[in-house]
Amino acid sequence: MNRRNFIYILSCGCISLGINGCSSVPITERKQLKLIPESNLNAKAAKLYEKVKDKAKLSDDLNTLNLIKEIGSKMEYSISEYFSRNNLPDPTNNFSWEYILIDNNKVKNAWCMPGGKIAVYTGMLDITKNENGLAAVMGHEIAHAVAKHSVERASRTVLLNTGTSLIDIATGGKISKVNKTTGMNTVGLLSQIGIMNPFNRKQESEADYLGLIFASLSGYDIRETIKVWERMKEANKGKEPLEFMSTHPSNTNRINKITEWTNEIILKYPPISKV
Repeated sequence: MNRRNFIYILSCGCISLGINGCSSVPITERKQLKLIPESNLNAKAAKLYEKVKDKAKLSDDLNTLNLIKEIGSKMEYSISEYFSRNNLPDPTNNFSWEYILIDNNKVKNAWCMPGGKIAVYTGMLDITKNENGLAAVMGHEIAHAVAKHSVERASRTVLLNTGTSLIDIATGGKISKVNKTTGMNTVGLLSQIGIMNPFNRKQESEADYLGLIFASLSGYDIRETIKVWERMKEANKGKEPLEFMSTHPSNTNRINKITEWTNEIILKYPPISKV
């Protein structure tokens, strides 16, 4: 049974039980599953974000923090304005935007929690190098939140856990016996490699695409994005896992896709100026 058929059967099973929650990602219009209320995840994310602020060492580099906030403010406006001008629902209307800079030069990362809670690590600044590079990374992370990827991932986890239980029952507990014998979560491992990982790579590619759009709408030069990922590729030299085992696309594939999209996005999504 292939991955698509497996998910389809599980979805049908959930629908037959009265669990139904399908929607589309803004702009890309990819169909996605939503079984968990977005408000629940936003509330949990807000509490977790407060814990991060309490426990993490926050940077005292106010110039960089203010730049992060400025980039964020431009994206907040351009994203909302884009959807408003196109008579579309604003996916950020329930966001409570917030930005922090975490002082950790070893971590080359940034993230955006559901509801617009954003963190950038100082180690990422070696990769971004400049304002356009920072906007590229922030656009990607914000895209995850705008596309409701966390809600989608949580929903699919619920679906897969339900499906695993149903399959175990249907096979007379054979899966449980295999797990006990091998000491491994067999279905969990197979679903991660065969189902969840490819799906997560799809989300990452979607965030790349939407992130380019949001950065372009906000007036940034998205041609810098390719350079950012080239620097990331160099920083990860020898450390990058095989794409098959990774939740992210390989840096080479990512660079190729971004190169393919850039000129089209520049023309189709020009900067939105404040009226």
